[in-house]
Amino acid sequence: MAGSRGVPSRPFSPFVPPVLMPPVMLGIDVLEADGFALVRGKRLGLLTHPAGVNRYGVSTVEVLRRARGAKLVCLFAPEHGIYGNEAASVNVEDTVDLHTGLPVYSLYGKNRRPTREQLKTIDALVIDLQDIGVRSYTFNVVMRYAMDACFLSGVEVIVLDRPNPLGGLKVDGPMLDRELRSGVGAFPVPYVHGLTIGELARLAAAEPGVMDVPEIVRAHGRLTIVPMRGWRRDMRWPDTGLNFVATSPSICDFGAVVGYAMIGLGCEETGFNHSVRPPNSFQVISFGGKSREQLERELRALRLPGVEFQLVTMTDGSGRPIGGVLVQVVDWSAWNPTELSFHMMRLACRQRLLNPFFFIKPVDASKFNRHVGSVAWWNAIRRDGARVDVEGFQREWRARAQVYREQTRRYWLYQ
Repeated sequence: MAGSRGVPSRPFSPFVPPVLMPPVMLGIDVLEADGFALVRGKRLGLLTHPAGVNRYGVSTVEVLRRARGAKLVCLFAPEHGIYGNEAASVNVEDTVDLHTGLPVYSLYGKNRRPTREQLKTIDALVIDLQDIGVRSYTFNVVMRYAMDACFLSGVEVIVLDRPNPLGGLKVDGPMLDRELRSGVGAFPVPYVHGLTIGELARLAAAEPGVMDVPEIVRAHGRLTIVPMRGWRRDMRWPDTGLNFVATSPSICDFGAVVGYAMIGLGCEETGFNHSVRPPNSFQVISFGGKSREQLERELRALRLPGVEFQLVTMTDGSGRPIGGVLVQVVDWSAWNPTELSFHMMRLACRQRLLNPFFFIKPVDASKFNRHVGSVAWWNAIRRDGARVDVEGFQREWRARAQVYREQTRRYWLYQ
């Protein structure tokens, strides 16, 4: 694997002549269309992964290697490695890319930020990462950590913007409590945040207290965003005309992005299980001790807006048939992305009659809280998880999300 032996699973995508022209130009497309003027004469580092491609599917690594007047000198790898073939939460080692000969510095291993020595070799760090619009996804975190290091070292940061697959209008779930900031939550945003990765970078650079640097350093940091052309806030991924490249082993298509936002938190040590195999990653759930028919009835009884449930049978890794409930979004405008996850937690608590707290094994409270982002929620389910007021929490979070939306308009790059 790329992180451990320097041998990638596949080379970066070569140049392919365009056949169809998607309506959206990504940041890397705009940079190239402008003749790479922004990076001319600069030594570049590139933080990217397999989903870092232009609108024709050509890797940003290859695009920048061909850029006249600029020199790509090193690569930086996020979680899952530069080729996306490392497992989740597994440390990745530094290596050398055999296709380009460039050093690959891991930012998901012994270092979570570029070191001063690494940054001495470059004039600017280019960031081209595909986020999925969810706070706990680590690619927006590694971007912010890289910004911290670059600002401290006086290195320019250039973010090539990409779509938020969920669009720029859905904002949902708890805001991140400041004391819960971590490697799965580096921004003070709701769980579904409604910003592009470039807009998140603008927020970090402008809002006091978001970055882990002295305020004078933040104020003098050099950040440039290369916006997309043709993207609108109401666009979901299928509207962009772009092919979806897997952002991580389990997020292989747009359906998995939607499912991750909708049930990801509800499967965190609750007894619920979810599918991880395409084409239904994060879209089929089951619960130990309940038949799929029982689970479907309980989910339907919630009467959640915008979603429907369907009995399905799939096969596990051994080819054995397993039953579950497929969760589908049928009304996007009515759908509240995180709502189901918190109802799943309450259902799990009710199932554990002898132990109403839902965890089936000793729980890492810190890990759970870092993902959810709300100490108040943790305290409520600890107190009486079977009767926790999910609806009340949802109303409070939506009210706070509306305030957040208005406050963050100043960072919007697209209307």
